[in-house]
Amino acid sequence: MAVARSDGAARREALLDAALTCFQERGLVRTGIEDIRKAAGASPSSVYHLFEGLPQLIAALLERTFVRRYGAITAKVRKTKTARAAVFTLVKAHLAWVFAYPVEARFMYGALALDLDGGYREGLRATKEQLKMDLVAHLTRLGVVEESARAEGVIDVILLGTTHQACRAWLSAPQAIDTKWMQRVLPELAWGTARAARRRWPARRVPSVRATESSVAKRHES
Repeated sequence: MAVARSDGAARREALLDAALTCFQERGLVRTGIEDIRKAAGASPSSVYHLFEGLPQLIAALLERTFVRRYGAITAKVRKTKTARAAVFTLVKAHLAWVFAYPVEARFMYGALALDLDGGYREGLRATKEQLKMDLVAHLTRLGVVEESARAEGVIDVILLGTTHQACRAWLSAPQAIDTKWMQRVLPELAWGTARAARRRWPARRVPSVRATESSVAKRHES
């Protein structure tokens, strides 16, 4: 039984790898599940045993991408001790992931724009929320995120909104945007946006960013 599960997991990973290659070569809208099956060297029965169709396969590949991306980002952000360092590290870690894995990043941005049916979008949203828990908890402790705020809005819109747009542009035309400029300017922009947004939150519910940084510094001095 364990061998069968292992074989199934290996076939699933092979199909996801083949899908990523096909999406890179053909584009999302021009790739069919038959193209992926042939690229993976899989039989039709094995494909449909693992996936109901292309939407489920895309959702599975997105989920794997989320796991890898949040794993890389969260590990770095959780080492930070101040709000400013956390925001800077969040942006830099996302940029580092995009620069290191442009094929996965290009697929992620393209697939997120698709209208996935079968309830897959809701499932992916739940997966993202689960994967963000440790990241959000750390940002909340440092006063970057308001405890009652939706993590998706704060992280992907307020903190990473400009960075996401810049990454999409770089992935479309790498020569058009200097990566060193992105690494230098985007963290500063995110930090400025975070501070502006933070000032609009009720002061009684979350300590100020400056106060949070000061208390963290005092704890480390003692």
